[in-house]
Amino acid sequence: MPRFETIDTLSALNERAAGTRVLVRGDLNVPMQDGLVTDATRIERLLPTILELTKRGCKVVIMSHFDRPKGKVVPEMSLRALIPCLVKIFGGRKIAFLENPLGENAKEIVANLPNGGIALAENLRFFAGEESNDEKFARALGKLGDAFVNDAFSVAHRAHASTEGLARIMPAAAGRSMQSELEALETALANPERPVVAVIGGAKVSTKLEVLTNLTSKVDRLVVGGAMANTFLYAKGTHIGASLCEKEMAEAALTVMNNAAEVGCKIILPSDVVVAEQLKLGSTGETVHISAVPPNMMILDIGTNTAQAIAAELESCRTLLWNGPLGAFEYPPFDGGTRVVSRAAAELTTQSKLHSIAGGGDTIAALVSANTLSRFSYVSTAGGAFLEWLEGKELPGVAALYG
Repeated sequence: MPRFETIDTLSALNERAAGTRVLVRGDLNVPMQDGLVTDATRIERLLPTILELTKRGCKVVIMSHFDRPKGKVVPEMSLRALIPCLVKIFGGRKIAFLENPLGENAKEIVANLPNGGIALAENLRFFAGEESNDEKFARALGKLGDAFVNDAFSVAHRAHASTEGLARIMPAAAGRSMQSELEALETALANPERPVVAVIGGAKVSTKLEVLTNLTSKVDRLVVGGAMANTFLYAKGTHIGASLCEKEMAEAALTVMNNAAEVGCKIILPSDVVVAEQLKLGSTGETVHISAVPPNMMILDIGTNTAQAIAAELESCRTLLWNGPLGAFEYPPFDGGTRVVSRAAAELTTQSKLHSIAGGGDTIAALVSANTLSRFSYVSTAGGAFLEWLEGKELPGVAALYG
C-alpha cells in the first residue's frame, strides 16, 4: 500500500503555499458545560497542524461536527461557541466564522482572509449531505479550498463528506495529529517490534469480540481483563460467584481461546482476583485465588499475583497495545491491578524497553487515575475509530488518504 500524503509531501502545500486555501477537518466535538469547553484535548491536538499551515501563509478553514443535530440547524449545537476557546489555544489569533459554508458569503470571507488567516465553518452536521456523504455537498464544500487536510482520526471510521468525500475530489493529506496516529498504529500492528502484547479490558466480551478475534492473529500475548475476563473464566468452567458475566458469550470466548492456541498466541487470564459483595465507594476488597471465589461475591479487579505476572510479561515484550481497564478502577481499591500494570508499562517505556500505545476513553481515564498516561509512547484520543482499527476494519477516512 502506498504511503499516505502528509503536509510535507503534498505539493499544493509546498509549492507557493502562501495564499493556498486549506480545508482542515478537525474534531471539535468537545465536552461543554454552560457554554464553556470542559476538556480541550481535541482542540489542542489540532494546534500543530493549524500553526504549521498558517506559518506557511495558507488560508485555513477549520471544519468539524458537533453533537448530533441530524441534518438540521440546532442553535445550541453551533460551533460559534467554540471561538473563544480556539482563539485562546491558537495564541490570540482572530478567527472568522462561516455561518453557511456553502454560501457565496463564505467564499468571500475566505478569499479576504490574510495569508495565515483562520476561519471556522459552522457545524457540518447541520447539513444532511455531511453524514450521507453526498458528493454534491462535498463538492460544494470543496469550493472553499484548494487542498484538504484531515486531522481527525477520531472520526475516520465515518464515511462522511468531510472525512472521506473531500479526500476523493481534491488534493488531500494527513494533518500532524492524524499522521502521528497512523504511524503509531502502524508501529503497533502493521510492522511491530516483537514480541507484541495486547492488554484488552472492559465489561463485555460482546462489545470487543471482533477486537479479540483480530488480535489473536496479530499479537504474541493477549491479556484479557476487566469483567470480560469473567466470561472467559466461566467458559473454562471456573466458578465466578456473583460476578458480571455474559454467559451467552461463553462459546465465543472458547472460540477465541481455541483460535489463539492454534496460532500460538498466549492468552493471559487472572490467577487471583479481588472480590467484594458490592461495587461501591468505600467497599473493602479481599484477594482470593481464582478457584476460591465465594458464591456471594463479585470479581472486581485482578489480584496482586496476576498484576505482577502481567508486569513480568511486559518485561519480555517490545510492543504494548492497551485498550480497557483491568478492574473497576473508578472505585478504589479496585484500581490496584490497573495501577500496577500501567506503572510497569510506563517504567519500561521510559527506559526505552517498550513501545506502548493506548487508546479509548475508559483507558485514558484509567491511566490518568494511575498517573501514567504521559509516560506511554502514544495515546489515542479516538474512541470508535480506535476500536474499529483494533477490529481490523478499513477506516474510510484513512483509506481515502492512501488514494
